[in-house]
Amino acid sequence: MSDLDRILRAVLAPLGGLVEIGAVQAAGDDVRLADVSVGEFLAARRHDLDSVLGGVRSLLQAGDHLAAVADQLGYFREHEVTGASLLLWSGGIAGVPDDPELLGEPGLVRRMCRIGADLQLTAFLHELVTAAITVGEGGERVVGALRGAARLVGGEPAHVHRMWRVAHLARILEPRSDAPGWGRAAYRACDLVLEGLLQGDSPPRV
Repeated sequence: MSDLDRILRAVLAPLGGLVEIGAVQAAGDDVRLADVSVGEFLAARRHDLDSVLGGVRSLLQAGDHLAAVADQLGYFREHEVTGASLLLWSGGIAGVPDDPELLGEPGLVRRMCRIGADLQLTAFLHELVTAAITVGEGGERVVGALRGAARLVGGEPAHVHRMWRVAHLARILEPRSDAPGWGRAAYRACDLVLEGLLQGDSPPRV
């Protein structure tokens, strides 16, 4: 597997989770998972998805390779959404019921979707930032794709940025981290740009 393949798969995996979660949310609070249509959701939100994929394609200069990897993964076409997949996207935080059939219970589905949206948006941003640093780009190229992904699940990009700081950036910058000095500097610089673009503040001069 090439480096570009690996990066694309890392970026597209959480986006696939957001598509499934968005499809469930769009179908209504009490819908049965068997009745959720990812295809209908994507048809209605094609502009948002195209915005995200276009941003990723531009960031990584992936060309037609992005479409090939996306097709291999299968997230962006009609497929079944299961309680097990929502459990995966939500990190098991809501718990695993003794009876697997209860994974389709509406209250649990709603909770897994809320948790999963937070987790996968944060993971998506982290993979975008890491990809940008890998190819020598700055945080400016990340924001458009993040905004499009957030719209799929009704997320707030500024909130996602703050969650990313807590979940990922703090661990990278802590003294015990094995991240190299140049990597720490790159993540810190990207955070400053994201803060200025998403939090409404200009990055301080350092």
